[in-house]
Amino acid sequence: MQRLSISQPDFAKAFRRIVNSRRESDEGVADQVKTILSKVRASGDETLVELTARFDQHNLSSDADWSISKAECEAAFHALEPSLRQALELAADRIRTYHEAQLPTDRDYTDDAGVRLGARWLPVDAAGLYVPGGRAAYPSSLLMNAIPAKVAGVARLAVVTPTPRGQINPLVLAAAHLAGVDEIWRVGGAQAVGALAYGTERISRVDVITGPGNAWVAEAKRQLYGVVGIDMVAGPSEILVIADGQNNPDWIAADLLSQAEHDPVAQSILITDDANFASQVEDRIDVQCAMLSTQKTAKASWDNHGVVIVVDDLDQSIALANDLAAEHVELAVADPAPLFEGIRHAGSVFIGRFAPEAVGDYVAGPNHVLPTGRRARFASGLSVLDFMKRSSFIELDEAALNAIGPAAIALAEAEGLPAHAQSIEKRLK
Repeated sequence: MQRLSISQPDFAKAFRRIVNSRRESDEGVADQVKTILSKVRASGDETLVELTARFDQHNLSSDADWSISKAECEAAFHALEPSLRQALELAADRIRTYHEAQLPTDRDYTDDAGVRLGARWLPVDAAGLYVPGGRAAYPSSLLMNAIPAKVAGVARLAVVTPTPRGQINPLVLAAAHLAGVDEIWRVGGAQAVGALAYGTERISRVDVITGPGNAWVAEAKRQLYGVVGIDMVAGPSEILVIADGQNNPDWIAADLLSQAEHDPVAQSILITDDANFASQVEDRIDVQCAMLSTQKTAKASWDNHGVVIVVDDLDQSIALANDLAAEHVELAVADPAPLFEGIRHAGSVFIGRFAPEAVGDYVAGPNHVLPTGRRARFASGLSVLDFMKRSSFIELDEAALNAIGPAAIALAEAEGLPAHAQSIEKRLK
């Protein structure tokens, strides 16, 4: 863990190293993924059988080995303990309500020249959702990906998820039932992403692939962008907590560990104006981490990538936060409004002492699939729009073409494209 003070002489240099650090896949992963995708494209199901046996110890032989039925998902939902089923339903309802408000509006109007113009939004035909099945099962991720797709109107939702030794968390199946997933395939890794993009004998190709995964999954999505649409290339989780000294250090320590436990290369950063409070948080992290079932992962993340920055004034945290452009930003301060107003780059912002990031992972409503690795400077979290595309339309009658056509002819001739000019000119009187 690094501890920095904004008043130390080399702070700018040390902070720049943190901003520029990359905790993502290396060239070795890229080369391996390229090989896997090439094999999937060439051999389809045969490659999926081979790699699923090797990495997941699961043999794809019968239909039941390949996929999970809707009936199994429904049964898993009804078998849940009532309070857990209600929690899942609450999450699904809040996610659906939030994303329904994102649906875009078509445009259709006629301008002063008599030209009819507009745009209409339509869903993609099919979407593929990757659901991790390694370190932990994430029914919340399935809801966050599948519900916006269904709200957008996607007709076919295909989930791919690894099932090590044939096992799958029933909560994932229950979430699939709630979200209306159409297909669940028992394959994972880069090969599953390739199957969705290229299609195989069993798995039909899709138009968009979303969902989090490990370095191989993220790299596969990066390499396949253009063959299919993707939500984003997501790296390890990250959280930035801006906190004053009036917080309970136990709360802030738990917030930092909530992301550290995701991955050994996740990053948790605390910015505070109280050096004594910073020390208290560090002590509470040590105590809490020792009691976590995820201790090994959380400790590796905090020890290797954790950062504590002590500033003279919390106003200084705004510029630092914008440079970090973190996936999650918490504002645990007495008056968060000025800080929130100044933060321009963040995947999602959690405002006030009673808004821990973890509530956003499950039941708040906004999507928890968010840009990492400073990509919040130019990217946004997953939304309904990731499953839709916009087509513009133009309609002219003779009068409208006579009104604007001569200008188009002049521009086409200036660009040296005579056929363009003629296609308009031949219609003009």
